[in-house]
Amino acid sequence: MNIFVIMKQTFDTEEKIVIQDGKVNEDGVKFVINPYDEYAVEEALKVKEKHGGNVTVVSVGPARAAEALRTALAMGADEAVLIGNEGLETDEYGVTRLLEAFLRQQQFDLILGGNFSVDNGAGQVAVRLAKLLSIPHVSSITKLDVAGDRATACRDAEGDSETVETSLPALFTAQQGLNEPRYPSLPGIMKAKKKPFRELNLSDLSLEESEIAPKTQRVELTLPPERKAGKILQGSLAEQAELLVGLLRTEAKAI
Repeated sequence: MNIFVIMKQTFDTEEKIVIQDGKVNEDGVKFVINPYDEYAVEEALKVKEKHGGNVTVVSVGPARAAEALRTALAMGADEAVLIGNEGLETDEYGVTRLLEAFLRQQQFDLILGGNFSVDNGAGQVAVRLAKLLSIPHVSSITKLDVAGDRATACRDAEGDSETVETSLPALFTAQQGLNEPRYPSLPGIMKAKKKPFRELNLSDLSLEESEIAPKTQRVELTLPPERKAGKILQGSLAEQAELLVGLLRTEAKAI
């Protein structure tokens, strides 16, 4: 079984976000595998262990994204591919086009990815990719069973659950709770250094820069306003209720 995992390198969730000149400052920041993509890598490895096959992790990003891919190799993935976008203006549309161009050159049975990335939370790449590849897409899965050329997934449906059965090849995105990602072992880290690692660019994928030009434009990027100190209401319950209603009307503009 040929399994591909689309993944992204993101800020460590413990990092402080600093905006400088309208952009997120990356100086001295620690980067990690996007947490939801980590669930996808683990699930790919579990499917491989049960059914056999090959796991390839793929990322679109700058040179630093190689670190995340090597972590996935250390977890147990067999191959890694970095599609470089250094110096290119891309959004979810452009990233999807790059992934599509690569995957159309491959034989795949199963594609896994994260439900969304923790940096921008768009959740567009996977569903766009499934559409371009003309394969089924099941999002936010918390359980996956593969049998032959079919797969059954349990997906999170806004607090409830839904069971979906589909034919393969198909694309699934991982929700928290799908599994518990393993830590790379020392032998795994050593073996990762010898595993295939490919670096591709636009010309390798027969694409022009105009074909991945962004379809969206970021107008402004700002931090949320600082939270104001809380207020303790004084007086009887009736007086507190009256004061609360007044604050909701005049300050919070909630009523």
